[in-house]
Amino acid sequence: MIEQELLLLGLLRKGPKHGYEIKIRVGQILSLFAGIQLKSIYYPLKILEQKGLIDKKIAKVGNRPKRIVYDLTPKGRSRFEELLGKSLLEIKRPQFSLDLSLYFLNYLKPVSARNRLRARLRMLKKISSGMEKMSKAKRNKGHSSLSRILEHNALMLESESKFLSALINTL
Repeated sequence: MIEQELLLLGLLRKGPKHGYEIKIRVGQILSLFAGIQLKSIYYPLKILEQKGLIDKKIAKVGNRPKRIVYDLTPKGRSRFEELLGKSLLEIKRPQFSLDLSLYFLNYLKPVSARNRLRARLRMLKKISSGMEKMSKAKRNKGHSSLSRILEHNALMLESESKFLSALINTL
């Protein structure tokens, strides 16, 4: 919940937003990460409201239907800053789906293991290529924070790719 809390409070830090706008932004941000999932934003928003971290108000703009708009409370702003500070200092081991498979790799025939690892390597290269294109587009639009995330993930992909190449050569 801490990552979700940080994400939602951080999005509201820029200013009030209605639910659908939050949902779209969450999707855009989470598309950069493999490890964080948020199936529904409304339940976590309800929890944040119960904790006094956000307020919700009904807003009507023009002929549009009424919408619920969420905004940070002073307590929410303080909690966001606390979570952001903690998350910058928290060191967690990156988790890759590959780790468990590596543990049992000896159960595959070497030819099969090499073929599957080569296939994974090809997938990583496609992902890396897509991230590079996205990174260039974000840099050109002035999204420096997203560019940093993409750069970080690209380096992790590069590292895994180097490891896989070396592993394939040893099998």
